Amino acid sequence: MALARIDRLSFRYPDACSPALEQVSLELEPGEFVLVLGSSGAGKSTLLRALAGLVPHFHGGHFAGSVTVAGRDTRSSSPAELAGTVASIFQDPEDQIVFAAVANEVVFGVENLGLDSREAALRALAALRSVGAEPLYAREAADLSGGELQRVCLASALALEPELLLCDEPTSQLDPEGAASFLHLVARLARERGLAVVLSEQRPALPLELCDRVLFLERGRLVLDATRDEAVSWLSRNAPSFVETPSRLSTNSTPGELVCSLENVSYAYRSDAPVLENVSLDLRRGEIVALAGLNGSGKTTLAKLACGLLETDTGRVERDGEASYLSQDPGRYVVCERALEEVALAIDGDRARAARYLAEVGLAGYESRHPRDLSSGERERLALAAVLATEPDLLVLDEPTRGVDPARKAELRTFLHERSADRATLLVTHDTAFADAVADRVVRLESGGLVPGLDRDARKEEEALLA
Repeated sequence: MALARIDRLSFRYPDACSPALEQVSLELEPGEFVLVLGSSGAGKSTLLRALAGLVPHFHGGHFAGSVTVAGRDTRSSSPAELAGTVASIFQDPEDQIVFAAVANEVVFGVENLGLDSREAALRALAALRSVGAEPLYAREAADLSGGELQRVCLASALALEPELLLCDEPTSQLDPEGAASFLHLVARLARERGLAVVLSEQRPALPLELCDRVLFLERGRLVLDATRDEAVSWLSRNAPSFVETPSRLSTNSTPGELVCSLENVSYAYRSDAPVLENVSLDLRRGEIVALAGLNGSGKTTLAKLACGLLETDTGRVERDGEASYLSQDPGRYVVCERALEEVALAIDGDRARAARYLAEVGLAGYESRHPRDLSSGERERLALAAVLATEPDLLVLDEPTRGVDPARKAELRTFLHERSADRATLLVTHDTAFADAVADRVVRLESGGLVPGLDRDARKEEEALLA
C-alpha cells in the first residue's frame, strides 16, 4: 500500500500569475528513495511542502486535487498532526532553528512526541552522531557555520524517526564529505527501516547513484517519473546538464596586479577557539581562486576578512580597490519590493545597469517581481546580480551555486571566466565540480590553516601523467 498519494494536484501561491504545480499525480512507497530534479522555480520545493501539509495550510494560495500521507488527507490534517509521520529539512537552516542551544533544538521535536527527557536526549545524541555532528551537542547555534547548522537540522529530523523524510536541498551547505555521508545515510535508512525519502537536489551526481526513482519537474508539471536507469537515459537526451561533468574552461592569462593580500592573519570569535591562525593568501586581478574545506574550517571568516567585513586579530589585510561580498544566504538580506530596485540599490539607483545585470544572471523579465516570491535559486541569482552590478575590483562569492540548477551554474561559470580579467575573484564553495571547472587555483583550509592546491596548469599536467 502506498505511503503517500498525490492525485491531480495543482497549486498557485497567493498573488502568483502562474501555478507552481499543475496536475501532478504520483505515489510513494515505503522504502523508496526518490530524487526530485528540475530547474530553479520548477516547483520542487512546492511539491515537498505539499507532502508536509505546509501547502496549503501555511502558505495559503489556491489548492486543487488531493494529497494523502499515511491515510491522512492533508487538506483536513494540519502539519502538526503529520509531524510524527513526516519530517522536513528545508533549504535554509537558519530559518528552521528555534532554540539557541543545539541540544535543545534536537531534543525539542522528540519531546513533542511524548518521550521522556532521558529517552529524548539519547535519541538526539544518536541522531547527531549519525550525521557526524555529535561534537556540536553542547554548542550554541549562533556559533555554528551554515553547514554545521544544516547538520543540526538533519539530526533534528532523523531523531523523529519519521516514515516520510522530505529533504529540500539538504546538502547545499555541506562539504563533499558531509554531503556524501548524509546521502549514504538516508539511502541506508530507506533500505533498512522502510523510510520513504523524497530529496530535491541541484548537485545530482551522487543522489543519482543512490536513488531508486527520479521525478523531473518543468514549470510545475511532472514530465518524468522513472526508475534511476531510465531517468539517466532520459536526462542525457533532454536535460544533459544534470548528468554531465562540467568541462573545464580554458586557463586564464597570467594574473595581473595584486588586488588583495592577507598576510599571517588570525581570527577568533571566542578567545579560546581560534578559527584562523597565521593564514596568508594573495588574490590577483584576472585570477579566480576557489577556497575549499570542511564545514567550520573558517572559509567564510577568511572571505569576510578579505573584503573588510571583519578585522583581523593579528596579521594584516591590504586591498587595492573596492570589494563586494555575496553571502551564503542572501535571501535574508533582501530589503526592496522589486527585483530591479534590489539590484539598483548599491549603484545609485541606476535602473538600466541593474536591468542589464538581471539579464546577465538569467532574470530578464523579473524586474517587477517581489524578491520573496522567487525560488531559493532565483533569489541566489538576484543577489549575485546585485553584487556583480557594483563592478568591484575584488569579488567574493560565498557558496554562489547554492540552490542553483546545473544550467544556471554553467552560465555562471562562463560569466565569471569571461569577466575574470576585470577583477580578482575569491570563490568559497563546496561544489567541487564547479570549482574544478572555473578556478585557476584551488586552496584548502584545514584546522585553521591554508593548504595550497594545484593551479590549473599543474592539475592538467598531473592528469596527463596519470593518463
